[in-house]
Amino acid sequence: MLRYITKKILYGILVLIGVVVLVFFLFQGFGDPSRLVMGQSGDAATQANIRKELYLDQPRWKQFMFYLNDVSPVAIHSKEEIKQKKLKGFFIGGETKLAFKVPYLRKSYQTKRNVGDMLLQALPGTLLLAVAAMLIAVAIGIPLGVLAAVKQNTWLDTTAIFSSIVGISAPSFFMGIILAYIFGFVLTDWTGLHISGSWFDIDPVTGAKKLTLANLILPAITLGIRPLAIITQLTRSSMLDVLDQDFVRTAYAKGLSRRKVVWKHALRNALNPVITAITGWFAELLAGAFFVEYIFGWQGIGKMTVDALEKLDYPVVMGSVLIAAGFFILVNILADVLYGVVDPRVRKV
Repeated sequence: MLRYITKKILYGILVLIGVVVLVFFLFQGFGDPSRLVMGQSGDAATQANIRKELYLDQPRWKQFMFYLNDVSPVAIHSKEEIKQKKLKGFFIGGETKLAFKVPYLRKSYQTKRNVGDMLLQALPGTLLLAVAAMLIAVAIGIPLGVLAAVKQNTWLDTTAIFSSIVGISAPSFFMGIILAYIFGFVLTDWTGLHISGSWFDIDPVTGAKKLTLANLILPAITLGIRPLAIITQLTRSSMLDVLDQDFVRTAYAKGLSRRKVVWKHALRNALNPVITAITGWFAELLAGAFFVEYIFGWQGIGKMTVDALEKLDYPVVMGSVLIAAGFFILVNILADVLYGVVDPRVRKV
């Protein structure tokens, strides 16, 4: 099992390196970052200093090596760089140090703040939204898929299939606008929900943050509709295959109740494709909540990234893409580990 997990981690590292290469050559040097940093005013000397600080006076391949050194958790930095960039970690050596550090995602062009700190502040909002959306999808999707399979060719099965098709076909941003308008505007007096709002409110007197989970309902439902539809269909089709197998008939022959056979024996053997959907969609929810967060004014990485794109603040965009890719890889590794737990045959692949 350890060898299996190690192999998956190495694959994940290779994928992450590929993402770093893609992100750098897609965004770095697009336009003139030195002009964005110094704003409308600034002389040639100021611009030259900024270009030197951002390594823009170096060839492109050197710029990439400097960027890779910054974002890598194991790197080499001078004593001056560590102090200037406020790197956090463990450092070995004299003037030039071997660093085991928190990846440095550079500074925002607009706010001049460390991008890593900005993303860490926004990350809880995105995680909360993604977890809530996936909980809704799993809590409804799996039971609905099981019932649709058990009640095949009935009105319940037909309704589940039709609803799933609608859920898969409807884009999240479209459903978000519809839900925000109906429940956050037209019916707001009955629902108590609002078109926009984040997971916290700031007290105007004390400035303290107060948790407001009511604002989570609409964006979580919006984000959870598509994974809910896919989980329902996958659970239904997988259960139909399992219910026709010999061990199910044997369980019935032993006198086990239908409820025990369906929910304990059949469902466990039907879970592999469902786990794939859950883990895959959870990673996509973390990476794909951009427009849902923007529509509902939800304070998370997605909204921060869209705002940064509007302002051409590319370090924030690059950092958010790397964070999303990292989570995507971690979740997929977790999925592979779960496959090995549920089905030991997978470990031999």
